[in-house]
Amino acid sequence: MFVDSVKIFVKAGNGGDGIVAFLREKYIEKGGPTGGHGGRGGNVVFIGEEGLTTLLDFRYRRKIEAFNGSKGGDKNCSGKMGESVYVKVPIGTTITNLETGRIIGDITKGGQKVIVAKGGRGGKGNAAFASPKNTTPQYAEKGLKGEAFECGLELKVLADVGLIGFPSVGKSTLISVVSACKPKIADYHFTTLAPNLGVVGVPDGRSFIMADLPGLIKGASLGAGLGIEFLKHIERTKVLVHIIDMASVEGRDPVEDYYAIRNELISFKEDLEKRPEIVVANKMDLPGANKNLESFIKETSLDVIQISAFTKNNLNELLYKIADKLDEIKAQQKEETIQEEVVEYTFIKKGPEFNITTDEDGFFHVEGKTIEYLFNRTDFTNETSIKQFAKSLRDLGVDDKLRELGAQEGETIVILGYNFELI
Repeated sequence: MFVDSVKIFVKAGNGGDGIVAFLREKYIEKGGPTGGHGGRGGNVVFIGEEGLTTLLDFRYRRKIEAFNGSKGGDKNCSGKMGESVYVKVPIGTTITNLETGRIIGDITKGGQKVIVAKGGRGGKGNAAFASPKNTTPQYAEKGLKGEAFECGLELKVLADVGLIGFPSVGKSTLISVVSACKPKIADYHFTTLAPNLGVVGVPDGRSFIMADLPGLIKGASLGAGLGIEFLKHIERTKVLVHIIDMASVEGRDPVEDYYAIRNELISFKEDLEKRPEIVVANKMDLPGANKNLESFIKETSLDVIQISAFTKNNLNELLYKIADKLDEIKAQQKEETIQEEVVEYTFIKKGPEFNITTDEDGFFHVEGKTIEYLFNRTDFTNETSIKQFAKSLRDLGVDDKLRELGAQEGETIVILGYNFELI
């Protein structure tokens, strides 16, 4: 079964907590703080695997979790880091955070690694907070939670050449005679329900990967037929080989067929209009094909290669044409890479570290990334740690801003859903 789209849940490991500890050994007085740091949580990492061709495994593995970091130890011993989880995915997999819509990574080659979810940092032990003014800190940091979210995986075939065209125009027959790929071939529409890939060898020694993609019909960009399931696989191909049934076996007009497919490509994604295209007149061994070809060239003014995939006539000319076009693209990409890029740096002013709003009941709400970071680091079962949290808020200017906005002594302040009293 070919599966090219799945949803899974990923959860990185939480960071371990730092601890409060002091050196207590015979003959050593006032040994000082020795609480170690917590270990960092493990990451969820995806790796490109060339041997995989489907996302089927993820149908039965909907949740992937890395391991938590261990808490710190005494005598300045740091906790053990949580083990990362490494997951193999097919080449051509795009990973998206479904909660934010952000594309996390795009696996385009074997062995490529993408950190999908990052583990939380470990908390600092009390030894890290020792200073001349505070020689015996009674608090430590909590570890941060690892990233957790629903993730979307989408597989788009990675091929040099994509065969496009209406159903039953001969795409499967063509790839079966020029490569070792053996797709299903039958006398009905949509025989090919999933992309088939084959390595094609050119007589002069060159080679490329060809994809036989499911047939298009009018309205595919709106979901008709195999619709989007087909169109998304075209995005990665470098060259489109447009197969036309020039014998009009099913009674369709070759010119109308050509423009119908072109319109669907543009409707799906505008930049596909500029994708290099080779137009191929197939079934030239059948009656009426030559007459239709004359009309086709007259109306479209296109350069057309004539073949018969069934009789294998003129296939080498097509393969040479495809290989030459791929060489042109490769040379152009190399030239663009060599050209020096001018990078302009724009300095963006850093935004506020916190934000204060009021609700309909008149309560003040304090929010912000910095506030969230301090909150998650605080051990609220430790009185000294709570005092340190309050001091950090004062140092940020939260207290002054609250009073400026009219907050009174003893008033309830809401921080990340928890109530605090302004003192």
